[in-house]
Amino acid sequence: MKEILKANLPLRQEVIDRLEELGYTPESLRKAIEEHEADYREDNPSLYCGTYAKYNDGDLSGMWVDLSTFDSYDDFINFCKAFHADEYDPELMFQDYENFPREWYCESCMGEETWDKIAEYIRLSEIHSKEAVDAFVEWGGEPLEHFEDCYCGEWEDEEDYARHIVGECYDLDRIMGNLANFFDYAAYGCELFMYDYYMDNGHVFRHW
Repeated sequence: MKEILKANLPLRQEVIDRLEELGYTPESLRKAIEEHEADYREDNPSLYCGTYAKYNDGDLSGMWVDLSTFDSYDDFINFCKAFHADEYDPELMFQDYENFPREWYCESCMGEETWDKIAEYIRLSEIHSKEAVDAFVEWGGEPLEHFEDCYCGEWEDEEDYARHIVGECYDLDRIMGNLANFFDYAAYGCELFMYDYYMDNGHVFRHW
């Protein structure tokens, strides 16, 4: 029986009808699979999507889905259901995850709220760096809407950032004259990061 590439969907009429309900044809699903399959050479947030029915039958077939390739949560869910359209009402099972924070992963439920977090995570990672966003989340920086208010950039160490702050905010030569040469940037940096700032692997954040 003719099948859709990678989805292993037998092209029975009921399967074609289910695809149509989800906005797909067999050909458009083939193209969507090519578009949404995770590329192991990249580090985009991804989920491995199977179903509970298949899993309970000892069938682990599914697909690594690149979350960054979708415009909306509904598009993502529709695609996953279309991929498993051999089932009348597939109960999606997200069996593994990659490249996003562990606390957002749920085997049985990728809700819209979690989807929105990951979408923002992807957006911020593209603008800044994934390492910086990971550091913010590790720090407990949620919601992610605070990231850009808190992120101060990447610096070598606390003393390096202290030198930046002093250079931006103070004219030590005018204030201290020759004594400016003896200013203790290391001690000032220690004080800054004791109360007002946080650093992780060079990424600096301001407490909000």
